[in-house]
Amino acid sequence: MKIMNQIEYAVTGRYALFSDPLTRMGGEKCSYMVPTYQALKGITESIYWKPSILWVVDEVRIINPIRTESRNIRPISYNEPKNTLSIYNYLVDVSYQVRAHFIINENRRKDLEQDFNEYKHHNIARRMVEKGGRRDIFLGTRECQGYVEPCAFGSGEGFYDNYGELSLGVMFHGFDYADETGEGVLATRFWNAKMSDGIIRFPAPWNIPEEMKQPVHSVQVKQFKKILGNFSGLDEASLQQELAGMKEEV
Repeated sequence: MKIMNQIEYAVTGRYALFSDPLTRMGGEKCSYMVPTYQALKGITESIYWKPSILWVVDEVRIINPIRTESRNIRPISYNEPKNTLSIYNYLVDVSYQVRAHFIINENRRKDLEQDFNEYKHHNIARRMVEKGGRRDIFLGTRECQGYVEPCAFGSGEGFYDNYGELSLGVMFHGFDYADETGEGVLATRFWNAKMSDGIIRFPAPWNIPEEMKQPVHSVQVKQFKKILGNFSGLDEASLQQELAGMKEEV
């Protein structure tokens, strides 16, 4: 279903690791079978992001069959200044189609209202999809490089197109950041995930029941200053001083 300010893209990679938090307690990582909402949101933000907008991931389509591969990794030890041996479980040869849209971040109306131009952001986002993103794309973790290109969601054949419904159990959904909620608390969200004919439709963060959320710790909302139409963080007097110094150097 097409909605306002929506983009569609395909993301592929040789490996992916969407960590199940339950497996990280012992220092090893095991990937979920499918990408989490937060991972896809991070990929979308790597394509294009501004603090005045919020990306909402609508759905993801699993194209390739789900396969895993275990690899021996030597991460830095938590206890001693040396490497240790761990086994990470990766997804192999992944391909996804993603549909996402953005909304205006109403929590930034006081400091970034002059950047509330949806037409501008949507056009830039679509151009960035065609360019493969503004920043490097990672599939869950730094060592798993991803590649983005434009696509029509639902196009082509997928391995799970006629698979029916598959329950994926309770999965990590994402984080509630103070900059996005307006509340001074960082919280985690979980949900009961399911895949239908290869497509996972995500509930919006604000539709997750409160009993499926867990506060982590208190945080402060970052403040931006409005100056001369830009967001450098300097007040006007400091900016004028910087400009004067640049003129003297010239």
